[in-house]
Amino acid sequence: MPTEVILPKVDMDMATGQISRWFAEEGAHVKKGDVLFEIETDKAAMEIDAPASGVLRDVTGKEGVDIAVGAAVAWIYADDESYAPISPLEGEMSTKSREGVASGGTPVPSSPVEPTPPDRPAAGHPPLEGEGKARATPLARRLAREAGLNLSTVSGTGPYGRVVKADIDAALSSLLEGEVSAKRTEGVASGGAAQFSTALAPTPVEATPPDRPVAGHPPLKGEGDVLRLFEQGSYDLVPHDNMRKTIARRLVEAKTTIPHFYLTLDCELDALLALRTQINAAAPVKKTDKGEAPAYKLSVNDMVIKAMAMALKAVPDANASWTESAMVKHKHADVGVAVSIPGGLITPIIRKADEKTLSTISNEMKDLASRARSRKLKPEEYQGGTTAVSNLGMFGIKDFAAVINPPHATILAVGAGEERAVVKNGEIKIATVMSVTLSTDHRAVDGALGAELLVAFKNLLENPMGLLV
Repeated sequence: MPTEVILPKVDMDMATGQISRWFAEEGAHVKKGDVLFEIETDKAAMEIDAPASGVLRDVTGKEGVDIAVGAAVAWIYADDESYAPISPLEGEMSTKSREGVASGGTPVPSSPVEPTPPDRPAAGHPPLEGEGKARATPLARRLAREAGLNLSTVSGTGPYGRVVKADIDAALSSLLEGEVSAKRTEGVASGGAAQFSTALAPTPVEATPPDRPVAGHPPLKGEGDVLRLFEQGSYDLVPHDNMRKTIARRLVEAKTTIPHFYLTLDCELDALLALRTQINAAAPVKKTDKGEAPAYKLSVNDMVIKAMAMALKAVPDANASWTESAMVKHKHADVGVAVSIPGGLITPIIRKADEKTLSTISNEMKDLASRARSRKLKPEEYQGGTTAVSNLGMFGIKDFAAVINPPHATILAVGAGEERAVVKNGEIKIATVMSVTLSTDHRAVDGALGAELLVAFKNLLENPMGLLV
């Protein structure tokens, strides 16, 4: 019987994925373990191996389109197994039905009346969610909801008239074209050529466009409502990729479900900067392909990671995650570090950072950041963790508040180190000061506990020899 090749879930937040590249063509012979195709998720490019040996058939997973997790993208037939091509309709059937065709059994009828559609409930089964409404794929249903589009007005081109993503895109495009055409027609009808040329002109400041919300009016719904506020031709539409969609979803989840609480402290860095200079100067030299280079080069961020991990170990109640039934108390301090990559953000994790030396953290962080930017991280390298650090100091940002990344209960936002006037023993001195803001999930880490954690972090930065213990 043929082996079904599915789109696997390689990320805990993954609902859909895109095949960026097939390494084998229809009809090619593949071996179990060979790289079959590459998935582009929101955070990385993952190579997927063939689950069996045989001939690759019925490749339905197209490159560059959204595919639901768990959906079949191809089948692998054993070398001695008979093969009968299937129709798109039969491709919607179960794998068991397909196996009957492949093994010489009675072919599944091709008439749409005989088989039960995938989204039609079988006899004796409870009705599916959304029964009685227009049939649509989950992705199409979500896109229509976000755009404020009534699914019953959309003609489906998928099996059994199911509405697919392409139908939603076509409907939205048609609506926008219709609106532009209507505005032009109104302009010509009411004033000739002069009116036509100004039919799409921006509305004067003193006038309120009819579709712009004012006090007491409902908010904008969907892409169509937003685009109507701008002059046609004054913008370009850049479709969201999977990474941007996931970032948007996670941020909305974080800010609407997690009660954020913020604490800010100033940390003096002069002692830390001096220690960093000494450590880097004492770094041994190693040979590389490009010649000799220091075995490590510490950054302030490397020392911040270590200090945050040690602070969590010193205040173990803050090293936690919230769940509805219990508090998750972590035994290790795994620190995620926000890394900016083209199109978004990813948070690779330094595991057991409290137990690692500064040089180990530094080299590991450089490797993770490099592979993050080329989207070569493995899921286990960016999923999980017990806290996170986000550093915008290199951009000159003085202070900011970061959004918590579930399941973490804390995230530390690090600003720029700068010379400031400080008062010591009644005298004004110049010191290098850095502002840090701790965002906490108030359900797991309340104000007093968060303050204790932040003070522990400050003490480690200002007395950095503790980072070497």
